[in-house]
Amino acid sequence: MPPHALHPRGIFSAAPTPLTADYRPDHGLFLDHARRLLEAGCDGISLLGTTGEANSLSLPDRKALLEAVVAGGIAPGRLMPGTGMAALTDAVDLTRHALSLGVATVLMLPPFYYKAVTDEGLFAAYAEVIERVADPRLRVVLYHYPQVSGVSLSHALIGRLRERYPAIVTGIKDSSGDFDNLTAMVERFPGLAVLTGADPLVLPLLRAGGAGGITAAANLVPGDLALIYRHHSDPAQAEAVAAAETRLVAAFERSRRFPQIPTLKAILAGSTGRADWNRLCPPLLALTEAERAQIPPAG
Repeated sequence: MPPHALHPRGIFSAAPTPLTADYRPDHGLFLDHARRLLEAGCDGISLLGTTGEANSLSLPDRKALLEAVVAGGIAPGRLMPGTGMAALTDAVDLTRHALSLGVATVLMLPPFYYKAVTDEGLFAAYAEVIERVADPRLRVVLYHYPQVSGVSLSHALIGRLRERYPAIVTGIKDSSGDFDNLTAMVERFPGLAVLTGADPLVLPLLRAGGAGGITAAANLVPGDLALIYRHHSDPAQAEAVAAAETRLVAAFERSRRFPQIPTLKAILAGSTGRADWNRLCPPLLALTEAERAQIPPAG
């Protein structure tokens, strides 16, 4: 399958969710951030994922944020909400809701509460969601993040899902940081959009035939990631790509000075002058003032 068949491809921000005092999404602040990212070069916004604290939010609040983003003028085709849930019926509900707004591409965690489940069980879970949604517009990006979810997606499972639903299971986000796994999927599954969640792996993955990245540092240096994506194979742009890569790695390391989500929010609070960005939903906690003072300045 030719490279243009990969879907989705490009640079997507794994967007954090700004919260109000009662721990509900701040629609206006999120919209401002999403517009800024798209203007700076992001191909899309992956909202309500790990970085977005999605599993700390109720289904109504998740739906309301997606509705607000679409109503605010962000094209549905540039959105990739997380719809994977521990409860199968909730995953169906969120996925149907996204499609009702014209948002066809979703990022789908496996059911993540029970551990040591079989490939057969995981296949049944994904198959049930896809078949209950029963909409040919649906495009599912699988989400492999075993360090957090505790559930791993094997190549055998991916292959079986691709065989059963080739027009629906079109991509995978691998946040494990395992470059060998990324390249193995590129080789084994031609036509599958393999995206990394680890910023330092975006450039090497692109050079290995991958589709791009869904990353946290895209919130900080979207222009650099866009440049890397668009010019990674252009010898005339090699110096510019190398410089952008240096800035990207620095931003990635800066965002991980402390736990990544509160650190990223603290950086956004500082860069926008909006202190509300510092708010997280327990059990996650905001950085202390002393910790925020230790975050290196932007290069």
